[in-house]
Amino acid sequence: MTRLIIPIILLVSACSPAPSTPEAKRPQQAGQPLEPVTTAARLAEIRGNALVGNQEGVQRGIDGLNDDFRKSIKLADPSRRVDREAARSAARDVDGVRSLVWIDHENLLGIVTSNEERSQTTIDAICMQLEPLGDTLGVVVNLQSGAARTGDELEILSRNCQLAPGDRAMMQRARVVDAIDPAVRAQHRANAGWAQTQKVRAGEAAESARVLEVSTPEM
Repeated sequence: MTRLIIPIILLVSACSPAPSTPEAKRPQQAGQPLEPVTTAARLAEIRGNALVGNQEGVQRGIDGLNDDFRKSIKLADPSRRVDREAARSAARDVDGVRSLVWIDHENLLGIVTSNEERSQTTIDAICMQLEPLGDTLGVVVNLQSGAARTGDELEILSRNCQLAPGDRAMMQRARVVDAIDPAVRAQHRANAGWAQTQKVRAGEAAESARVLEVSTPEM
């Protein structure tokens, strides 16, 4: 595969203030600006290795810069795709995960044993199990509760391993895994709320009419 060499001017101009320190026990995070101190250190390493003729060191530094830049623009590394079967095996070790299946080359669907385990915390745990297997920026984890009894509890929770909920990697399609589109489900909830309000109002009107009838003397 042809290696991408990023112009130093582009790297320097893309740098911005350092992001806050990531929380412990969280998956890798992509989409962050290039960190100026790390970028400067990599450039110094490349320059130092070039001066002494260490080509391996130069290439290592360039690869590191490329990786940082790729993550900053949310581009998954196609040369480090997560192995599907190895991922299924590793993710089974996460508490509460009952079964796993790949819907396509980037969407992993998991069934959890309880409604409470259909959570971002469970997605984090799955993603951390997958990190040693490849670039998890190319993986979207979808969770469904195996204990669901209502339409809302059946709703699937989805997230790219390295991005915020609702965000997707570059060139990664936002696939709707739910059998019922979330927008349709939200409209149903709104309609049900409106119908309940009308029912309450009708009951109140009927009660007011009854009280008026009882309290009005016959002519």
